Amino acid sequence: MVKLDKKTIGLLLALGAIVIGLFFLLYTTGLLEFFTNRRRLLTFIKDHRAYSAFIFIGFQMLQVIAAPIPGEVTGFVGGVVFGTGLGIVYSTIGLTLGSWLAFGLARLVGRPLVEKVVSAETIKRYDYVMKHKGRFLAFLMFLIPGFPKDILCYLLGLGHMGQRDFLIVSTTGRLFGTVLLTVGGTLFRHKRYMAFFTVVGIGIGLLLLTMIYREAIERRFRRMQAAQRLSAWTERKKMRK
Repeated sequence: MVKLDKKTIGLLLALGAIVIGLFFLLYTTGLLEFFTNRRRLLTFIKDHRAYSAFIFIGFQMLQVIAAPIPGEVTGFVGGVVFGTGLGIVYSTIGLTLGSWLAFGLARLVGRPLVEKVVSAETIKRYDYVMKHKGRFLAFLMFLIPGFPKDILCYLLGLGHMGQRDFLIVSTTGRLFGTVLLTVGGTLFRHKRYMAFFTVVGIGIGLLLLTMIYREAIERRFRRMQAAQRLSAWTERKKMRK
């Protein structure tokens, strides 16, 4: 249950204002029409190059909070439009802000909000992630392709992980995928198709491996989490003696 003190209400209002403002901006500029079409999205950003960085960062934030378009699309577009360096920087800023907002909303509002975004079955499936801080485990889940990173932000908001740890874990964990997508977009932009298909092949290969071994990986994660909890319990027991 959330304690609705002045600080909590203020944070909720601020977060709500940011989300509503972003949606209003996208609606009034007509950007919602382009969410599911990469070509239209790319054309629009190029036509509004003066503030394209802010639009792109907004896209990255929204695809974490509400997932209107796949993150793979926006990450790739970042490389096409901005190149490798700026594409990685802008993607990281947008993803970090979006992850922080999702985590903060889950932390402040609690399970009722998360259940509107994530199915009860999924929450139950990843319950082991929320029961302990599990920083290294969470980092691996952000790092490995194929895991629901955006959903994970909400789930971790229900757990025991602190905000600082979450930001470090989510930002560094997402970086590999961000670099891969941005480099792919940059190679496509410069028509280096052989290198582009090599990067795409690596990405698809990693994704397929994750899909094939996902259950085995999750079982391993559960064992790691159980071991961490046992280790923490043992340490507390030793301290009491």
